[in-house]
Parts: sequence; structure tokens; C-alpha cells
Amino acid sequence: MNIITAEQAPVFNFDGVEFTGYAAPSRGSGELCAWQIRVGGNHDSAAPHTLDHDEVFLVTSGRLRFGPDGPAVAAGDCAIVPAGEPLQLSNPDDQDATAYVLIRAGFSAKLADGTAFGTPPWAA
Repeated sequence: MNIITAEQAPVFNFDGVEFTGYAAPSRGSGELCAWQIRVGGNHDSAAPHTLDHDEVFLVTSGRLRFGPDGPAVAAGDCAIVPAGEPLQLSNPDDQDATAYVLIRAGFSAKLADGTAFGTPPWAA
């Protein structure tokens, strides 16, 4: 068993979003990745991206949108973004929003222009 304490969990910042890494291959999980995101108030991600596996978001505070025209998902709700569907994260409110994110280990991302991004560091 591997335990990752809050103090040990690495923190990354990308495109205005804070990622706190928990489960990942580099932290002892060979099949599943999990992290927490914190999205500042009134934040809009720069551009959409896609992933090659389904991604699950469990919103724990505030509200988040996963596409420019998508509904706001509130605390206690779950959003599942299917593999290949464009994802563009935004927070429509003034206060921070948080969510836990789950995805299969070894996934990779592509930017809107098709450029391969690979696996981000919080999930490696």
C-alpha cells in the first residue's frame, strides 16, 4: 500500500489551474491517476484539449464548466468527459472551485491544434 499525505502530494500550476497530484505511476498506482484541481474565480482555460481516455470530475466546491457552452456542474455533481471530446475548463463564479479528477494511468492529451501534449507531470 502507498500513502500520499497532503504534505507529500506535489503541486503543479498549468494554464491558471492548480493541480495537486495523488495517485499516479510515479507514486505507486499503475492503473489509475487521481488529482485535485483548484480553479480560480472567473477563470477560462486558453484553449480546448482532448484526452485518449475518459476523464471523471467530482466537483467538491464551487461550479465548473467543461466546455464554453456546457452547463455549470456544481459541488456534489460528477462530470464524465468521454475520450476524444474537447475539454475547455472554466469557473463561471467569483470564488475558487475544486474537483477531484480520475483517469486511467498512461493517458495522453492533445492540444486544440493537434499537437501531442503527452501525459502531464501530475499524472506521470
